[in-house]
Amino acid sequence: MAEHVKHLAPQGVAPGNGYSHVVLGTGTFVAISGQIPLDEDGQLVGPGDAEAQAKQVFENLNRCLAVAGATFSDVVKLTFYVTDVAHLPAVRIARDAYIDVEHPPASSAVQVAALFRPDLLLEVEAFAVVNG
Repeated sequence: MAEHVKHLAPQGVAPGNGYSHVVLGTGTFVAISGQIPLDEDGQLVGPGDAEAQAKQVFENLNRCLAVAGATFSDVVKLTFYVTDVAHLPAVRIARDAYIDVEHPPASSAVQVAALFRPDLLLEVEAFAVVNG
């Protein structure tokens, strides 16, 4: 866990299941646009496969964080947009390969009617705070 990021559990609020309610960070704010499951050539990874798409999305997030000098330990908030909440277990598997599951970021998950392309099953955006 990054020293400049703190995870807090407010009294009187039920514990989060796989997320933190409050995450504080000191440093430079980094916003990563929603990432979709396209490879570096713009080709869809995993047509119809939520797990394959989620893995590509998290690899894209990882690369976006790296260019900002950040890692997943700097992420304070993730927002998941899925076309079906049934995809969330696959998203969590992919997420858990990158985050500290003992100190997860704050998160929101939203089922949407559609994304900008009908073959996309999910999109994930991230907010991070980089020390320095």
